[in-house]
Amino acid sequence: MSSSPAVAVAVASAAVVALAVANRVLYKLALVPLKSYPFLLAQLTTFGYVTVYFSILYARYRAGVVTRDMLTLPKIRFAVIGLLEALGVAAGMSAGAMLPGPAIPILSQSFLVWQLIFSVLLLGKTYSLRQIIGCLLVTSGVILAVASGANDGHLLSGVKLIWPLLMVVSSAFQAGASILKESVFVDGAKRLKGKRPDIFVVNSFGSGFQALVVFLLLPLLSNLRGIKLAELSGHLNGGAECFLNVGESPIDCGGAPFLPLLFIFVNMAFNISLLNLVKMSSAVVASLTATSAVPISIYILSLPLPYIPQGAELSASFIFGGIVLLMGLILYNLPQSSKESKTD
Repeated sequence: MSSSPAVAVAVASAAVVALAVANRVLYKLALVPLKSYPFLLAQLTTFGYVTVYFSILYARYRAGVVTRDMLTLPKIRFAVIGLLEALGVAAGMSAGAMLPGPAIPILSQSFLVWQLIFSVLLLGKTYSLRQIIGCLLVTSGVILAVASGANDGHLLSGVKLIWPLLMVVSSAFQAGASILKESVFVDGAKRLKGKRPDIFVVNSFGSGFQALVVFLLLPLLSNLRGIKLAELSGHLNGGAECFLNVGESPIDCGGAPFLPLLFIFVNMAFNISLLNLVKMSSAVVASLTATSAVPISIYILSLPLPYIPQGAELSASFIFGGIVLLMGLILYNLPQSSKESKTD
């Protein structure tokens, strides 16, 4: 790899880390005014993707950046991507409602393991022992860092086994979608004679099918939040009033609509930067880079923040976990020998 592409990947990776941290922190802040309406925030984000992504796609098509051949790529993979991401949301919402907070990011790190498995099965990739050890160190470091805030007792005591398993399944859906996006770039380059599809082609059609599946699964998703279908309209109306901070809401909606809108904007920017890194490198490298933001995010969230004045003291276990994670990232991304480059 020449120095110029390496620098570009490094810059893209730094942008992913920064936006990943902002995304996680703003997600917590956005839920302060919408803590009673997280379902509404999920819907705004999902359908916001469709509006923004297709608007950008149209502008890039008019500018000649996106070609007609890109738009005519087979849509079956985009449909599967949308289905997997929608199922990931449904499974994650169901499990997240029953799991203790610290357990969610811990279990979500199975995303990286699923990515490795799916990249081998679907893309035919192989990984060196060094890379596998690096991934294991990253996962171990995140688990140590996140678990440092847990109580002395067992984190999942009293929780039925189905809920942590469902969170792992949710990560599998999301990882499968990520690997399929990478396959779209690889296959698209063959169809487009060496030119990879524009990231907004992948984002737009993937999010479009996701929104369609979410709409079709609306009764199921509302039930996962404990909202009966007959009550859904009233719940969404109440959430809209809270989001706009108008009317006489029974809860404090301070921070809306600024915080939710800021989260949605940063969330889209994060996903665009992440997919750009996938296009430049691979889904696994992008996942490893985004994973490094987890302990940083927890550290920031431990500080007193606007609308979240309470803080938390970080333990030595958190610091040790962060060191282990960075060691894993460095080990995975060490320059490859010629023998290793043939297997990656």
